[in-house]
Amino acid sequence: MSVRIGVYLCHCGANIAGKVDIDAVADFARGLENVTLVKDYKFMCSDPGQALIQKDLENKLVDRVVVASCSPLMHENTFRKTVERGGLNPYLFTMTNIREQCSWVHIDSDRTTEKAKDLVAASVRRAFLLEPLTKKEVPINPRTLVIGGGIAGIQAALDLAEAGKEVVLVEKEPSIGGHMAKFDKTFPTLDCSACILTPRMVSVGQHSNIELMSYAEVEDVGGYVGNFNIRVRKKARYVDSELCNGCGACWSKCPSSRVPRKGNVHEKLSLGPTTSIYMPFMQAVPAIPVIDRDTCLYFKNDSGACGICAKECERGAIKYDMTDEIVEFEVGNIIIAAGFKTFDPAKVKRYGYGRFDNVMTALEFEVMNCASGSTGGNILMADGSEPKSIGIVHCVGSRDSHYNEHCSRVCCMYSLKYAHLIKEKTDAEVYQFYIDMRCFGKGYEEFYDRLLSEDVRFVRGKVAEISKVPVTETEEGKLVVSVEDTLLGTVRRIPLDMVVLSTGLEGSETLPEIAKLCSVSVGKDGFLIEKHPKLGPVSTATDGVFVVGGCQSPKDIPDTVAQASAASSAVLSMITREKIEIEAATSEVDEDKCSGCKLCNTLCPYQAVKFDEEKEVSVVNEALCKGCGTCVAGCPSGAISAKHYEDRQIFAEIEGIFSGGL
Repeated sequence: MSVRIGVYLCHCGANIAGKVDIDAVADFARGLENVTLVKDYKFMCSDPGQALIQKDLENKLVDRVVVASCSPLMHENTFRKTVERGGLNPYLFTMTNIREQCSWVHIDSDRTTEKAKDLVAASVRRAFLLEPLTKKEVPINPRTLVIGGGIAGIQAALDLAEAGKEVVLVEKEPSIGGHMAKFDKTFPTLDCSACILTPRMVSVGQHSNIELMSYAEVEDVGGYVGNFNIRVRKKARYVDSELCNGCGACWSKCPSSRVPRKGNVHEKLSLGPTTSIYMPFMQAVPAIPVIDRDTCLYFKNDSGACGICAKECERGAIKYDMTDEIVEFEVGNIIIAAGFKTFDPAKVKRYGYGRFDNVMTALEFEVMNCASGSTGGNILMADGSEPKSIGIVHCVGSRDSHYNEHCSRVCCMYSLKYAHLIKEKTDAEVYQFYIDMRCFGKGYEEFYDRLLSEDVRFVRGKVAEISKVPVTETEEGKLVVSVEDTLLGTVRRIPLDMVVLSTGLEGSETLPEIAKLCSVSVGKDGFLIEKHPKLGPVSTATDGVFVVGGCQSPKDIPDTVAQASAASSAVLSMITREKIEIEAATSEVDEDKCSGCKLCNTLCPYQAVKFDEEKEVSVVNEALCKGCGTCVAGCPSGAISAKHYEDRQIFAEIEGIFSGGL
């Protein structure tokens, strides 16, 4: 077989050429079998560099292409498209990494150049055996699933709906709104959170293109990009949404409670009714209450005693016999906006959360500040009195190798916001205990400067302990914060009435299950992993699945909204194409060799391999397969092969490396 291979070497400025002798590699490549053309250029990925390749292909000078440059992760698709524009099948191109795997990891220039030669020789050997592959297209269902109804899910759903596309929004809680619905003000502009969020929530509930499924969870995801099969469980509310008008008669007479009815103000913090039949907050969407079975007297009592809410409801909306409903539908894309959870400060025992009254979390403090909450927005201690001194402890559960190494990004700013709100509502002294002040966003540093002039006391140092053991009379009955003030160079004991723990953000407890359903990965930090931190921040390794908001990493509201809009734009670009190309380099099963052991079924990370019960062999769904080769490596009978990565092609690469191309 006559094959003409063209080798194109990239200098990448000095990234490659600074350690690799490009001229020496070019001379070496010219001596390799079947290589008929060798060229080099400063930046092969640039338009002039791509034009070199394209022109040579159009002039029929080569029929195989090897590009020696950076990682295929960066530019493999770039050069595949270049080759295709030149009239060559894109799978007759191969890429050699002489940057990340060569010039960037070695010091000795001579040895680096020799390694580059070996890598080029390996790719030339492989290129000789490459075969053209045919790309396939699949249609795209224009409907999109959004998992999570916080501000990220709301923004993504509205963007798509306003573009005329159908959206199914699934939220596990009785109402959409997420964490933002619990806030009073938002930094740095101190806008009313409800004023910003509620209109968008209402828009979601009323939009003709959005099907809202609240109090529901995704149970199964099947299929592939453009054609996902979804199964959702809609949990029983025990309230008929068609009959209920949200009048509140049911919870106003309910004798049982979801929260303790003690004298401690903090134990009764809530934004909505604390009864067993309740709405999460009064601006809930949908404005339909739900019954908590665990505390409802009707369900706890075998004889069905109580039933007061049903008697009080004039419309007969209370339905104790309701059961969960399973709904199945198809979508083309999935946007995961599953949110975050806050760190549990009870793990840091030295801070006394759960043991001492008046040590509270940031989210509890948010609820206390909210005007529609149980305290009417008043800042109160557990006994109902107003505090005279409050400490705010930064980085609780963040930037700590014992818990979470990452910075949660929002903690500094919401801590500053709390100081302002405290000063606005009380005469209390306010202390900020911080490690470093990180005010990175637009208007954030200015907000910090504003707090410096509001008589807020800043103590730079990590809090060692919060105790109630007095040493002096002034500490009697107080929470004593022990902290090393690194600016003064001394250890201080500061007695306070109340302490707010600025807890960091973590991945939601539901993320591992959602990740498994959608075939995406969870990082060691507990957040979902994006396709590329810079070039694909909303995409994932699974085509058609996007990730936005706090489930991808800690972020504030502006960044969350921006990311949600980015994901919806990516989805729209796919929908408008109507069809999408799928990877041609997939695995295939030789049915004559398959023993039906099903090992490949369990190994496939994309669930692309299924067992055909009729034929008693495994089959590969090419629309799902990403060509990772896991099934190929794991098959004990050698029945599975990977297109574009056949054994003979890989062995040829190995021979090329060890033979130096000879």
